[in-house]
Amino acid sequence: MATATEPASYIGVVLAGGLSSRMGRDKALLSWQGRPLIEHQIALLKSAGAKDVKVSGYRPDYHGICDLIPQAGPVGGIAGVAAVCEDGELLIVPVDMPRLRASLLQRLQNSERDAACVRFADRVLPMRMRLDVQSRGVLNELIVAIDKRARSLRTLQERLGIVEIALSDDESKQLIDCNTEEAWQEATT
Repeated sequence: MATATEPASYIGVVLAGGLSSRMGRDKALLSWQGRPLIEHQIALLKSAGAKDVKVSGYRPDYHGICDLIPQAGPVGGIAGVAAVCEDGELLIVPVDMPRLRASLLQRLQNSERDAACVRFADRVLPMRMRLDVQSRGVLNELIVAIDKRARSLRTLQERLGIVEIALSDDESKQLIDCNTEEAWQEATT
């Protein structure tokens, strides 16, 4: 158990199981600062203090954890990781957010400690989520939902009771996700 001066340990999660269809190539393998973006995100979570980092999706080179239900989106990826983890805190980042810094992740991790789920205002990712009986139940319900909108991260967050924290303009610039070639070019220039 963490003390008042020592933050709780947590597991970092890199969501890397998508099809990269809007990008047209595998986002996780895009070169960022001399290495694949997936490696950058793993190192980022470790530098932010994650005791362990899990990768969602079929990524044998990174010990990736396959989704329990294929193509269930990010919620499916989180559910797959949750199935192999003990209860605790998850700090979840997308693979395609190259400008994200450890200090912002630490702020997310250490804010609103009693909340079941925390994200930055008007953003879905990154997020912190308490993994426990309640969240496992919600994940299990959502991954089998027929309506894809019911499997969204927003739905998951709302069901868990999301708390939002404010971002400065500079912090907001770190949260550029690169879903398209145009966004990738913008992030890398």
